[in-house]
Amino acid sequence: MKTIDELLSEGVDGKRVFVRADLNVPLADGRITDDGRIRAVLPTVKALAEAGAKVVVASHLGRPKGAPDPAFSLLAAAERLGELLGAPVAFAQDTVGPAAHDAVNGLQPGQVAVIENLRFNAGETSKDDAERGEFADQLAALADVYVGDGFGAVHRKHASVYDLPARLPHYAGYLIATEVGVLKKLTEDVKRPYVVALGGAKVSDKLAVIDQLLGKADRLLIGGGMAYTFLKAKGYEIGSSLLQEDQIPVVIEYIERAEKSGVELVLPVDALVGSEFPDLKTKAPADPTTVAADAIPADQMGLDIGPESRKLYASKLADAATVFWNGPMGVFEHPDYAEGTKSVAQALLDSPAFTVVGGGDSAAAVRILGFDETAFGHISTGGGASLEYLEGKTLPGLAALEDDRA
Repeated sequence: MKTIDELLSEGVDGKRVFVRADLNVPLADGRITDDGRIRAVLPTVKALAEAGAKVVVASHLGRPKGAPDPAFSLLAAAERLGELLGAPVAFAQDTVGPAAHDAVNGLQPGQVAVIENLRFNAGETSKDDAERGEFADQLAALADVYVGDGFGAVHRKHASVYDLPARLPHYAGYLIATEVGVLKKLTEDVKRPYVVALGGAKVSDKLAVIDQLLGKADRLLIGGGMAYTFLKAKGYEIGSSLLQEDQIPVVIEYIERAEKSGVELVLPVDALVGSEFPDLKTKAPADPTTVAADAIPADQMGLDIGPESRKLYASKLADAATVFWNGPMGVFEHPDYAEGTKSVAQALLDSPAFTVVGGGDSAAAVRILGFDETAFGHISTGGGASLEYLEGKTLPGLAALEDDRA
């Protein structure tokens, strides 16, 4: 895989460089609530602009249905990128139409433009190779060189991620190079003990990675909504907690495999429960109760790991040499159910291990809960991409960058 450093050594002065970024930021009433993904692409955009490139930044945002939708416009992201760069950023109100061509043609060396949400064109996400290819051809007309730096999208076989690199000389940006280097530390020559903490709502989202980790990790800590399917599989009473009943047979198999293979599988020993899901908009006090993890009342649901579980998980992280964490331990968005997630984040900071926060809600939690991002070994920008890499899958976006035929 060629990197941006190689591109810069070849020279980019006056060249149109297409940067496939991941500006898929969360919005509330049109305002960005977390600009972490925009900050992540800054090193690549800055380096190219300072070297005299005409930088064309493109991304998706949300899931519009192949047509323009103002709710998913990249305008706010473009404006924030300009603020972070300290320089004006042109914005095109279409993807490959007249506005995009005008914006790119108007660039001087060292200037930056952002084109509108790629998913406003049905060709971006189409499963039809010809339709995706046609859109990739239109995008290629905007550039001379391609730089892939949207790690959060590399597990998607989309036009701007998979098809476009085949049409232009292509390189990996700083973010993708960093992400791949970090993930190799989790899959090749791992320093041990290797501890993985998994949370989030659905156990089905994590089954494939658990399957892989049962042969690689020394210890698995399970929290979040997914933990209750594990607890139910052990025969515990979980009340009205989140449950994926159809996954219980697989979970039972994984519990047995962990025991046979010597992988320590750690489940919550207590939980914070409530009679209903908390109001995340008003953050009204929820008044949670702490109960044993095997005795959740029938009319209560588990919403966070309890104080004894927090201590247990911290102790299981204390001696680690490598830690991967993906998924919150509870409903961290509400202050009454944030302590479990906060305690795991703090345990990572207290540990001497190389720590990787695996994107998605975990990365958002680190920022929302006020932790210093730089104190962690690495915070990934791509939760789904990170998990699929650990599952051993081929990621289309990385495969395209490794292909040297263009």
